[in-house]
Amino acid sequence: MTPAARVQGAIEILDAVIEAASTGGAPADRLIADYFRARRYAGSKDRRAVRDLTYAAIRACGPVPASGRAAMLRLAAEDPALALLFDGSAHAPAPIAEGEQIALPGLAPEWLERALAQSGIAGPPAEALLARAPLDIRVNTLKADRGAIDLPAAAVRTEAPQGLRLEPGTRVEQWDVFRDGLVEVQDTGSQLACQAVAAAPGETIVDLCAGAGGKTLALAAEMGNRGTLVACDTDRQRLSRLAPRAERAGAGMIETRLLDPGKELESLEDLAGKADAVLVDAPCSGTGTWRRNPEARWRLTPGRLARFVEAQERLLGIAADLVRPEGRLIYVTCSLLDAEGADQIDRFLAARSDWSAGRVDLPLGRARGKGWRVEPFHDGTDGFFIARATRAC
Repeated sequence: MTPAARVQGAIEILDAVIEAASTGGAPADRLIADYFRARRYAGSKDRRAVRDLTYAAIRACGPVPASGRAAMLRLAAEDPALALLFDGSAHAPAPIAEGEQIALPGLAPEWLERALAQSGIAGPPAEALLARAPLDIRVNTLKADRGAIDLPAAAVRTEAPQGLRLEPGTRVEQWDVFRDGLVEVQDTGSQLACQAVAAAPGETIVDLCAGAGGKTLALAAEMGNRGTLVACDTDRQRLSRLAPRAERAGAGMIETRLLDPGKELESLEDLAGKADAVLVDAPCSGTGTWRRNPEARWRLTPGRLARFVEAQERLLGIAADLVRPEGRLIYVTCSLLDAEGADQIDRFLAARSDWSAGRVDLPLGRARGKGWRVEPFHDGTDGFFIARATRAC
């Protein structure tokens, strides 16, 4: 592919990303993979260049662009060399017309920028949400230890007890230590959220929104593979990915339960009032993960945010029914919006006189309301809100 053809390829992918943002379609990385699956002639350098152009344009635009071309013109407005590639040659984008529409710069749609600012994320902390994320791994203590593991690439320790940081793009999945279950890819912020659970061997712990089980595996390691660990989700496909991951990690004590949406407590009736801890890693806006999924900010609307908040409140209620007296509930969202964090836990505690806020004290982050928050600018992690609540005896 010529440099100009690469630009045109990125424009075509951006068109698909913009459409998917409005229709709930596939994420950008999958759309990029689909694009090149139909273009086997493209070499590895072409693929990398088109991918980099696509993500650079996504990060450069604030509100949703009118088109992929408008998004790429936003990038070209700051890069004269890129603008010259709009030359109308074979497989190249048409020349730039005078007065042609250019996508607006910024962090996100205006309403969302305001909501973040009201949640204490503005200026450099807001800009950091669109930087490139590092690659973190967690050493699985069921099989290894951070102090002794031998890796094929250089790594630095993070503030998580078993966390290591690698160069972005490191192909961890091709390593023997990954295939043998000695390490898992997991952001340091996510590892710290698991640390807040304070899981101990022999306990009964429920991971209420386990998904594919990244946090479940971390909890199993903390528990030394002893006790009861129930991983739940309403998404059959995501939950099905946990079993092979658990086998690889040597975490044989994990039980999975597929829940029926709206009838979750029926499937968890045997655990009512018995869990030592319940982790609610609730579905959310994902504002803390924009470094990895920058197009996600185009998918969020006020209505969708309201639905997330409603679902989080319902899940907190389900979790509260599972916790034993003097047990603990740990609420986590990968969001930096107070509506899904500090405000949400405030509402939970205000409605339940038999619950009180528990202490969260992690090596990174700072207090936010009655919880704790880590974020990219100050902590170098994805953004997470973490809160603990304790049930009275």
